[in-house]
Amino acid sequence: MSTTTATIMASRNIEQQRSLGRRRKLVDKLVMYFCLTATVVGLFFLLSIMGTLLWRGLVALDLIVLTQEFQPTRYGDDSLPKGGLIHAIVGSLIQTSIATAIGTPIGLLVGTYLSEYAGKSKFGYAVRFISDILLSAPSVLIGLFIYQLVVLPQGGFSGFAGALALAIIVIPVVVRTTEDMLQLIPNTLREAVVALGAPKWKMITLVAWRAAISGIMTGILLAFARIMGETAPLLLTSFGNNILSTDLSRAMASLPVSIYQQANSGFPDLIDIAWSGALLVTLGVLFINIIARVALRKRA
Repeated sequence: MSTTTATIMASRNIEQQRSLGRRRKLVDKLVMYFCLTATVVGLFFLLSIMGTLLWRGLVALDLIVLTQEFQPTRYGDDSLPKGGLIHAIVGSLIQTSIATAIGTPIGLLVGTYLSEYAGKSKFGYAVRFISDILLSAPSVLIGLFIYQLVVLPQGGFSGFAGALALAIIVIPVVVRTTEDMLQLIPNTLREAVVALGAPKWKMITLVAWRAAISGIMTGILLAFARIMGETAPLLLTSFGNNILSTDLSRAMASLPVSIYQQANSGFPDLIDIAWSGALLVTLGVLFINIIARVALRKRA
């Protein structure tokens, strides 16, 4: 009797395991199909954006766009000279370079503090919390902050104010990347260096930073790529102009602001140039991301 009961129980267990296996396979296939569908939808929109950008951006993209300043619209009159975006390209490069030069060392030192010194202290938690808020804060709020702090006291828009606004965007990106990359370094490496008699600052600068340099550089490049496309903070700080200028004490042109202004002009030829500017920004960001990926792959 007991043998028969054990046989029945074993048969039931086998049947339950088979049922559970079939259910798991069904759920696994459903999840796979959902993921695949989401991937296809995402790729569709991405390729649609890229296709539209190439189609519209290449219409007006030529040497004149890359070498000439803004010109009033020539719509309907081909005798007028065609304008370009050189003033915006130069302005963007100046402001983003200064912003990266200001924001990178601050972000690097703050990230190092959080990783190497702060631990679980309340001050470190507060710094990390503020950094996370800045990382997700709308960029227009940062532009308003610099507008109140710099533009109003100066009495006008300036390229330096635009660079400061972009620097505030750079800082939390570099902070987060630096902290994450330094935390990936094994503690045994730190202990070995300290055991040899090296002070902690030497361990950080000569060993930890060197071991994490690829990841930190990736964060800096990604921060640079992000600020290249920022429009809202620049509208409130550097505002933009239509001439080639390197004077940081006055309004300075930038690619995102020029794209915004020319796209809203209502003239087809200026809208075409705005599409070309958008294509240039996209290609610049793509180029920087490729560099970041290559650097990260070398680290791996």
